[in-house]
Amino acid sequence: MQNLTRWTLLLIVFALWSGCGESPRENSPGTESADPPHIVFVIGDEEYRSEESMPMMAGILERELGARISLCFSVDSAGVIDPNRLDHIEGLEALDSADLMVLFTRFRALPPSELEHITRYAESGKPMVGFRTATHAFLYPDSTELAVMNNEWPTRVFGQQWITHHGHFEDGEGPLTAVYRPDGTEHPILRGVDDFQAYSWLYHVDGGDWKLAGDSNPLLMGRSLRSKHEMEGRLDRFPLVNPVAWTKTYTGASGQAARVFFTTLGHPYDFRNPNMRRLALNGMYWALGKPIPEEADVTYANTYQPNNSGFGDVYKKGLRPGQFQ
Repeated sequence: MQNLTRWTLLLIVFALWSGCGESPRENSPGTESADPPHIVFVIGDEEYRSEESMPMMAGILERELGARISLCFSVDSAGVIDPNRLDHIEGLEALDSADLMVLFTRFRALPPSELEHITRYAESGKPMVGFRTATHAFLYPDSTELAVMNNEWPTRVFGQQWITHHGHFEDGEGPLTAVYRPDGTEHPILRGVDDFQAYSWLYHVDGGDWKLAGDSNPLLMGRSLRSKHEMEGRLDRFPLVNPVAWTKTYTGASGQAARVFFTTLGHPYDFRNPNMRRLALNGMYWALGKPIPEEADVTYANTYQPNNSGFGDVYKKGLRPGQFQ
């Protein structure tokens, strides 16, 4: 037992969880079901306004796919959305009946009773989609067993952990990353997605001492338009071009391979571009095993006028989860 890693011990626990009170599913992950899919958005980042972008995407999914949507937000003691609260996300029990988990969190320190819903889902073999800061979805003290969630968990599940980025510069004043499809790259997720410029500053995920994990398959690349690493002579370690969207699989305690789509894009202004919305929508369709339209309708289902990214009090005050239902 002394030779077992913390990860192995956690997988044993996950396997026991997965076997309790769960009957075998008739449909394997990624296959069609006659029922509308239940999509659960786990929302909790204090920088990129996921509390605005994810409900917007959920509205499109509900309209286009007839999906049943659950939105799980960080809320304060009065039930008001508060992205700065790191230790609570309301309603995560919805994941127990989910067909797809969409994760957009940053450095959360959820109690084990809440985290269990996320980890149990991840081990189930069901599909997952992650946005930007899900490479660093959690932050627990290094001295605890839950520290495995900080770097090892996102690397295994989504393909990479937090490393570095090329710099904020004038956040929201103009695009910082040119997004393009490499020559010869074909994938259903890219249907109707043209090259575009993103407000997200480029995350480093591959190159130098780092490599995307597992069977990660890059779909789109990003070229940094401004780079602190270039200014400081570090492009040998952190090149100007890096993957910004990829697919992979994750096989957890269930033994079933889950479809995973991930993008490091996610600035609130990125989602004003229909190509970003189509990329996100197509990624969710693909994860669910649904046919992807040649050019999906990504017009807003509701008004989308997001605040800029940023920390502190930049987010919209007084919003409640019920306003997005």
